[in-house]
Formats: sequence, structure tokens, C-alpha cells
Amino acid sequence: MAYQPFVIDGADRGGRWVVLCDHASNTVPDFVAGGTLGVGPVDMARHIAYDPGAEGVSRALAAALNGPAILSRFSRLVIDPNRGEDDPTLIMQLYDGTIIPGNRGISDIEMGERLRRCHRPYHNAVAQQAAQRAAPVIISVHSYTPQLRGHAPRPWQMGLLYSTDKRLAHPLLARLRAEPDLSVGDNQPYTGHLPGDTIARHAIAAQRPNVLIELRNDLIQTEAQQRAWGARLASVLVETLAREAL
Repeated sequence: MAYQPFVIDGADRGGRWVVLCDHASNTVPDFVAGGTLGVGPVDMARHIAYDPGAEGVSRALAAALNGPAILSRFSRLVIDPNRGEDDPTLIMQLYDGTIIPGNRGISDIEMGERLRRCHRPYHNAVAQQAAQRAAPVIISVHSYTPQLRGHAPRPWQMGLLYSTDKRLAHPLLARLRAEPDLSVGDNQPYTGHLPGDTIARHAIAAQRPNVLIELRNDLIQTEAQQRAWGARLASVLVETLAREAL
């Protein structure tokens, strides 16, 4: 069976929500250095290779919202779908203290193959799913490590990221911060403004309501936790979208 760089869960669902999971997998395809980047299994299981727990949350969230989930099937270390094609961090050679040998001195031909066989097909699938829906709303799901090496612990359970379009993110942030058990970062632990990223490409450019949701990965380790967060986020998203009449 030919390599498939993405999976769509619920492509036949008719809702307007489109859930994206850019970093769902830590897979290295066979055509990339024989299926290995020279990174050991311990590091490939870390956040540097993918977003642990994000796939399960994305699937649960999309099902609850009656929309599709588009899930990558290649490691962010192969090529990062949440970067524009001209971004210098598109293919990382060092990430959170780990050297990526298979990316050292990568040629233009090798980069072009990863773009052609991974990055572009994933984005084409996202574009097609969004285009099939009336007034789509784009939700991107990521996870983050509780602490980067050499940095302070991250105290938030989750963060909402956004760029120039705050129509959904700001009221959603206010709604989530009203929950007594949640500490929610405002464009934390990262900024949501990254020119050429997935949200910029599929939401901002088309003026579609959007938000990127970051969950701390120690909170979504089990299937039960992932399903619970998916259901909880779906309820709040539906409520907020209706209240804002977006």
C-alpha cells in the first residue's frame, strides 16, 4: 500500500467544524533516510517528534462537533506542516537539545521530496475539507511538554493561540478562564502569529473563524483523558460560536 501522509477521520460528517492535527504522528516514512532520522526511540517518543495525545483529542473533538479531523502521518522532524514552505524551521536540525542527524546537510532535492510527498498533500487535504463546507470554522489541536529542557515549568493546563483574527479566540478564552479548575494561557506557551503556518494558510487567508488549542501533554496521556478533553472543548466551542454568532 502506498504511503499516505494524512488520515481523515469523519470525512463524511456534515458539520462546519474542521479539526486539524498537524503533529499527530511520529512516523518517519521509508523514503526519508530509510525510515530513520538517526534519532533514538526515546527521543522519537518525545514532543520533539510529534504532539503526544493530540490525535486522540482531535478525533474525539471532531466526532463531538460532527466534523472531520485531518491528521498528519509524518513526524514534525521529517517536515513541519505547521510551517510555511520558506520558514527556516521547516526542517529542524536541533530541537530541545536533541540533534537530528538525518536532517543535517539536507539537500534541496531531499527537501523537495518531503514537501511533495508529505507537506503539500496534507495541506491539500485540509483545503479540500474546508472548501466542502459552508462557513467552515478551523480548530487546530496541539500539545506541549510541561517543561522544556533548561526552562521554567509551564503552569497552564492549556493555551489558546491566535493571530490577527480574534473573533473566536478572545471570547473562548474568557469562557474557559471562567472555569474554576483551568489555568489558560493567552498566546502561551507560544505566540499564535506565525506567517505561513496552518492557521494563516487555511483560516486567516480565507477569513474563517479559528483558534489553535494547545493542551499540556501530561493531561492527555490516556484515551479516557483525550475523550474527556474532546467532549469538554466541543461543548465550550459550540456555546461560544453560537453566542458570538460567527
